[in-house]
Amino acid sequence: MLGILLGLLLLSFSAGFIGSIFGIGGGVLLVPALTLLLHVPIRVAIGVSLLSVVATSAGASAAFVRDHWTNLRVAMALEVATTSGALVGATLAALASARVLELLFALAMIVSALETYRSRLRTEALPTSDRLAERLRLASSYPSAHGPVPYGVRRVPAGAALMVVAGLASGMLGIGAGVLKVMAMDAAMGLPFKVSSATSNFMIGVTAGAGAIVYIARGDVATTLAAPVALGVAAGALAGSRVLVRANVRLLRIAFVGIMLCIAAQMAWRALHGT
Repeated sequence: MLGILLGLLLLSFSAGFIGSIFGIGGGVLLVPALTLLLHVPIRVAIGVSLLSVVATSAGASAAFVRDHWTNLRVAMALEVATTSGALVGATLAALASARVLELLFALAMIVSALETYRSRLRTEALPTSDRLAERLRLASSYPSAHGPVPYGVRRVPAGAALMVVAGLASGMLGIGAGVLKVMAMDAAMGLPFKVSSATSNFMIGVTAGAGAIVYIARGDVATTLAAPVALGVAAGALAGSRVLVRANVRLLRIAFVGIMLCIAAQMAWRALHGT
């Protein structure tokens, strides 16, 4: 029993650490880990994962906000869209079979990985914002060794549309949808990658919390799993938040794509072969 508990803590710590660095939430690793390694039913894994994503956000976002990496105005502007999507997605999850959920999970990972690979790494921040972002005062700055670096924001409606999709994915798949949030802010809205990751960490807790309420009401959350997983993920997220600000962004993208494709292959194999 002690060995299982320690293994679960180690697994959740690793998920929180990696999820914090990439701004994707620990759920993107926890769901396949719980289903593939521990054979937990996917709906239960999703419910536990959503609670762990809340812990990831709480563990990581405080440091990012303190160090001025998080764009709070962007987060607040987009949170309505992603939370609405999460409530709808969590409701729809009850109507889908386990295989459908696993295939959707694999598809979400593939799309996220391909979009990240296709998008160019910006070496410079956007110099100005477009008209809507300027009216909403979404432009900000991030810290560097040479002082604050200002950046602009663009295409807010496109980012909001992607956030609705991210919320749907979060509610249905328990992944926090940080992969799609980072993609929306980085590729569509022009935010620097580290700012996107930090802002995603702030947002995923609210999104996951909305979906978790639906799963708790349905009884799809195992408290015996949720408690140690939440502790491990929160600790891992706090450790990961200290690594992100010193990490190489180009290497982060390469690792991000690799992780997503591996997870997609595992989940697709499980869904197609029923194992």
